[in-house]
Amino acid sequence: MNGKKVIALVALIIIIDQAIKFYIKLNYFIGEEHMLIGEWARLHFVENEGMAWGLKFGGDFGKIILTLFRLVAVIWGVFLIKGFLAKNYHNGFIICASLIFAGAVGNLIDSMFYGLIFDHSMSFTSQVATLFPKNGGYAPFLHGRVVDMFYFPIVRDAHFPTWFPIWGGEEFEFFRPVFNFADMAISTGVIALFVFQKRFFGTNMTEKQPDQAESTPLN
Repeated sequence: MNGKKVIALVALIIIIDQAIKFYIKLNYFIGEEHMLIGEWARLHFVENEGMAWGLKFGGDFGKIILTLFRLVAVIWGVFLIKGFLAKNYHNGFIICASLIFAGAVGNLIDSMFYGLIFDHSMSFTSQVATLFPKNGGYAPFLHGRVVDMFYFPIVRDAHFPTWFPIWGGEEFEFFRPVFNFADMAISTGVIALFVFQKRFFGTNMTEKQPDQAESTPLN
């Protein structure tokens, strides 16, 4: 794996992520939903003010902290991946790291710039956002909301058994979170790291060079 391939992979994921988000933002109003496959695979437009998978973090101040943290993490990620390449880490590990990095960049773009370049999407008026509105965007720099759209309610209208601890009798839905392509890239990278960690790391995190594997000191 070389630097050009990593850049191409990261760029491809970011382009796909942003293309989907732009399409949803410019064509859907908040809460608009369309079926993809049956009842369990849908496009459902929501905007997330917090972390991935719809989680939130500490209001406006938390939003700024989270965005700045993402920015620092992305900058740090550039140096990490350069180090992985220089040390000849396993290609699978580098791909996973690139997926996580690209996903983080994709959501960071939303948080940093979407408030500046889009106006509000509305639900009660069925208003679709416009790009570069004349009266300015809906939020200042670092306050943009992340666009989410993939929704897979595979199990709906179910309930926990009454004997179930804490949530007994309450409504149950799987899979509830609405997410985006960047979230998918991050999750895929993290899951693959756990599943294939023995293959990626083994006894050495780096692949032995031919001369290192074959040469032995002579006495």
